[in-house]
Amino acid sequence: MRIGTDQLTVEVAARGAETRSIRYRGAEILWQGDPAIWSGRAPLLFPIAGRAEHDLIAVAGHAARMTIHGFAMAADFVPVAQGATFCRHDLCASAATRAIYPRDFRLSVEHRVQEARLSLTVCVENTGTETMPFGLGLHPGFLWPLPGLAGQAHELRLENGAEPAAQALAGGLLTGRALPSPFRGGRLALSEEVFAEDSSLVFAKGTGAALRYGTRAGRGLRLVTEGLPNLVLWHPRGAGFLCIEPWHGLPARLGAGPEIAARPFSVALAPGETRRFSLTIEIDLPL
Repeated sequence: MRIGTDQLTVEVAARGAETRSIRYRGAEILWQGDPAIWSGRAPLLFPIAGRAEHDLIAVAGHAARMTIHGFAMAADFVPVAQGATFCRHDLCASAATRAIYPRDFRLSVEHRVQEARLSLTVCVENTGTETMPFGLGLHPGFLWPLPGLAGQAHELRLENGAEPAAQALAGGLLTGRALPSPFRGGRLALSEEVFAEDSSLVFAKGTGAALRYGTRAGRGLRLVTEGLPNLVLWHPRGAGFLCIEPWHGLPARLGAGPEIAARPFSVALAPGETRRFSLTIEIDLPL
């Protein structure tokens, strides 16, 4: 379905409740997929974000196979509301999900556009009678370079000015070893060399709730998050996009076992409880 304003048009698919297109003044800012590199655009990660060792997860001893980022991105959500500038999709537990993730839940995803701003809100509700461990992540892939900024150097700037350490990975799993921060005074000059050793940079904490992606002069995107303390950057070498991924929950620790509850930053949701997460994208491009 399509929602939008005169400045900003957004397309959302029922499959995965995924944002499939973000057009600002007619120009696409979201990667449009290439099966040879990455066919996604902006998948929703649930009930894990990142890899599980040997693709195995467990919930209170109930073990099952689960590939990277969980099942929500391939699930068919139900459209439950739509207006000119907003839409909402829901996914509820089913026999198929309980077989691998034995918890009852409702996952609600709302997209809302206001002028040149897109807000994405995800609510996770525990509709069952047992504590529900999970991780959740957003995985938007933005064009690099952004439209209107071709030929200009791009950077990420953390508005808190921090220099957070990255987390070392082995086969997509956390090793427990910290790496030197690639940020200097909150700024990360983007280049292929930044991702030369690993296509992913994982930051467990310290990146803050707001960052800017674009030129040093300030044109580009501003991303503001709520309830998503972790940040992952992903860029396959030579690809024309940068994924800027706010998460709550990280990949499994190497050798730590399959329990979702044991994953770093896993959420434990009590019966009847709802947790809200959000990402707002503010766009300022010379178009």
